[in-house]
Amino acid sequence: MRGPVGDLARSPFLRFLASGGIAAGVNILARILFSQVMAYEIAVVVAYLAGMLTAYVLMRLFVFEASGRGAGSELWRFAIVNAVALMQVWLVSVGLARWLFPAVGYTFHVDTVAHVIGVLSPVLTSYLGHKRYSFGKP
Repeated sequence: MRGPVGDLARSPFLRFLASGGIAAGVNILARILFSQVMAYEIAVVVAYLAGMLTAYVLMRLFVFEASGRGAGSELWRFAIVNAVALMQVWLVSVGLARWLFPAVGYTFHVDTVAHVIGVLSPVLTSYLGHKRYSFGKP
């Protein structure tokens, strides 16, 4: 198969990006919904967890080969890699929304723009962590 669909089918990294894109959409939508009932800083974390579970399921099904470990072990390792990424997402999102954007006078959808940038920030480190640790062979 040629073209973008064929490239996606052959490339684990492109499948990772597509799966991550879907999970990021879940994350961002959840942040918007949860921000209406809880503080932004907490909503970022809760939304991240929703996105993480979505990402695990998609990556387990479409991106990485079976590691030979049980799903529980993989999910635990996946969570560890994502805990590191969560710190990165939180620092970038909150840092932009609460400090950098106000300092430079940026006012257009501050929380959402900051969160989108934050969610995108750990793409490469997460791919490598999941490839080598979460789904890596024992």
